[in-house]
Amino acid sequence: MRFSEIKGMFFFVLLMFTCASCTSLKEFPTFSEARAVTGGDKDHFFASYYAVNSWSADNRYVTVLETDIKDRLPTKDEPAGLGIVDLKDNNRYIPLTTTHCWNFQEGTMAYWLGSDPNRKFIYNDMVDGKFVSIIFDIETREKKIIPYPISAVSPDGKWAVSINYARLSLTRPDYGYDGNGQDTRIDTTWPKDDGLFLVNLETGEGKLIVSIEAAKKQMPEVKDPKGLAYFCHTVISRDGKQIFWLARSVETPATKKKRVRKWQTTSFVCNLDGSNVRRCFPDGWGGSHFNWIDGERMVVTAKYADKVYSHVMFTAGKNDYRRVGKGVLDFDGHCVVSYDNDWMLTDTYPDRMSQRKLMMVRMEDDAILPMGHYDVVEPYTGTYWRCDLHPRWRTDDKVIGFNSVHEGSRQVYLMDVK
Repeated sequence: MRFSEIKGMFFFVLLMFTCASCTSLKEFPTFSEARAVTGGDKDHFFASYYAVNSWSADNRYVTVLETDIKDRLPTKDEPAGLGIVDLKDNNRYIPLTTTHCWNFQEGTMAYWLGSDPNRKFIYNDMVDGKFVSIIFDIETREKKIIPYPISAVSPDGKWAVSINYARLSLTRPDYGYDGNGQDTRIDTTWPKDDGLFLVNLETGEGKLIVSIEAAKKQMPEVKDPKGLAYFCHTVISRDGKQIFWLARSVETPATKKKRVRKWQTTSFVCNLDGSNVRRCFPDGWGGSHFNWIDGERMVVTAKYADKVYSHVMFTAGKNDYRRVGKGVLDFDGHCVVSYDNDWMLTDTYPDRMSQRKLMMVRMEDDAILPMGHYDVVEPYTGTYWRCDLHPRWRTDDKVIGFNSVHEGSRQVYLMDVK
């Protein structure tokens, strides 16, 4: 065992022991063993990115994707099945439709919609060669086409943020979509007609609210004329008033044989209408994974002052940075805060033992509770088709969900929290 691993175990014990004497603090909840709610001869995973709510409002259904593909990226001609798991009917998988816009990291960005959160959800697809989003009615199987693919949806289900997934496929193939569903603008490093689009999900109308060109002065220089700047990873605050996103640049696009290993990242926040654009961090901090705590505060993994990736809590637009975890959480995890703001889940990338770890953090004092480790098995070790745990809370904080391959195939797991 490496010294760093021993040190980590020591900190876990120290934090738990220290906080055990603090009787005014909330006790850690208990949790069940992880149980698979999907299975069979096909792979399944949540139909959206980590931290996105996958449960219908009545907690009966979760949205999942189904596929035979295990060890490569899908092409535009290989749709995934999109369905729901009925948690009140012996975890029965109900196939609903298919989608040509999906990947193993963000699924198809399925969101339940606030207008009828037990009946309708939105997801991305390709129609007539174009990337779009579709509002799907579970009861009638009717589809309403929105002429923009979506990257985030407001809590009330009325607004969405759209980005260029075709351009993203040139820079991060594991997050973009195959095909020519959008204009990549590959010959323009800083396009003025591309960036963040705000979409009205009632009318289907969208408008550009922040262009990539507009962010140029606040982002690192791109020296190669073939380099690309792009936007990705958007999320709307819990009060629906602000948008967080990552702006990145690469010197050369990716190919099927060559991965873009280095990119420069700037974390931004703006109002829902695109006004008041501001950077989140000082130069060099970058940004990777993210989650809103409320309408103002966030947790983002970024390269803290000593250039070590850390879980950083702050108020958007202010410099009140706090390093969460007292040094134990100095890694790039998928952080997601409970809806009551008391707890945070995060995970790790595979260690030397090829295990991903899941843990819970008490936000009041940074005490940490290990929740399990999950083996990464072949053929899920590839970069583009990896299976991150991607944890998420149910909106009542009573259930945790994540993806895993520790039992031999990619499946969806739930844990009860008491």
